[in-house]
Amino acid sequence: MNVDSLIYAKWIIPVEPDDRILENHALVIHSGKIHDLLPADLARIKYTATSTHQMDSHALIPGLINTHTHAAMSLFKGLADDLSLMDWLSNHIWPAEARWVDPAFVEDGTRLAIAEMIRGGTTCFNDMYFFPDKTAEIAVDAGLRASIGLIVIDFPTAWAQSTQEYFEKGEKVHDRFRHHPLIRTAFAPHAPYTVSDAPLKKIVVLAEEMDIPIHMHVHENAQEVSQAIEQGGISPLHRLHDLGMLSQRLLAVHMTQLDEQAIELVARYKVNIIHCPESNLKLASGFCPVHALQQAGVNVALGTDGSASNNDLDMIGEMRTAAMIGKGVSGDSRAIPAMTALKMATINGARALDLQDVTGSLKIGKSADVVAIDLDFAETLPVYDPVSQIVYAAGRNQVTDVWVAGKQLLKNRELQTLDLNQIKQKARDWGIKISQGN
Repeated sequence: MNVDSLIYAKWIIPVEPDDRILENHALVIHSGKIHDLLPADLARIKYTATSTHQMDSHALIPGLINTHTHAAMSLFKGLADDLSLMDWLSNHIWPAEARWVDPAFVEDGTRLAIAEMIRGGTTCFNDMYFFPDKTAEIAVDAGLRASIGLIVIDFPTAWAQSTQEYFEKGEKVHDRFRHHPLIRTAFAPHAPYTVSDAPLKKIVVLAEEMDIPIHMHVHENAQEVSQAIEQGGISPLHRLHDLGMLSQRLLAVHMTQLDEQAIELVARYKVNIIHCPESNLKLASGFCPVHALQQAGVNVALGTDGSASNNDLDMIGEMRTAAMIGKGVSGDSRAIPAMTALKMATINGARALDLQDVTGSLKIGKSADVVAIDLDFAETLPVYDPVSQIVYAAGRNQVTDVWVAGKQLLKNRELQTLDLNQIKQKARDWGIKISQGN
């Protein structure tokens, strides 16, 4: 049988249906999907291919899923560092957004972010930012899978001037991309402290009708929680519970302030937790109790947050940080083993976005979202366990090839759908413009 692509690899790490590692196997891609997964010797007998890749020192993994981003904020990378969350937001980021964010900013910033994500092995990202139509357009042009946030916030911005306009524009974006194979949408109310009860109640109803997730910052730091209790007598999480928002649809981002009662609550309602360890560390926001959440049966996925608060979109680095912090916070060196970290960055993200039947693992019938990582580097040799080497030793520069829906987006470290030199020049131009204030 002739197929589109055959990838022969030293190791294939499917993630599902179990924790096995396949040596000297081949991945077969046809019509954008994973057609077969079998020993290399059998693949040579059974298949011929239009495109054949021999990767004798590589591990193939499912494409990484960055479950919380603000992609266009790549143009604010390094603008305001070493600050607390509310100082960073109120005195630096929100004023910069009011001054600079427009469709051109979002287009150029998103291209910069997508170039970085593809080069780091990310094949799907879940975004929350203004002009989501532009983010979706750039993702489609690049061939990257994306969940696009339909922003809702109480105050006027460059994207919308009123609550009603946020909803109207968001629903138009949803309708425009609802049948696109690479684009999903999610309601994206910013946070409990920036969105009032009436819009949140409306989101609960509309999300159910439109059958899409809800993506929101929740319990990001202690100040947010204490201020909410002081002003309203109830924590943000319990307020969301009273509004009917706690469900499997909710992707609660950060969640650093959780006691046993809160963990039990999110477990009961099957809320998805999106862990952003490096952003939380940089803003001194606290520690998400990942191990305790996982022991309670909660789905925990990984995100980088935006480059303005991380300052990168490196999911391989995020896996390492998550694994290390998970051990340190729990006091258990067995917490968050390497395979668990890899699942947080792949299948758990797919489950959070309700994409588990499409991506997140190298399973026959799923979309061919695949990443090749070369482990024949001094930094990752010798290889006793390829999963451990990827999580604890590898760098994103070892990602050599990336496919999304069978289309190759990165080949031997070269972007195939984006002009990297042009993207870099645009980033330089924005840097000069923003730093000079004109």
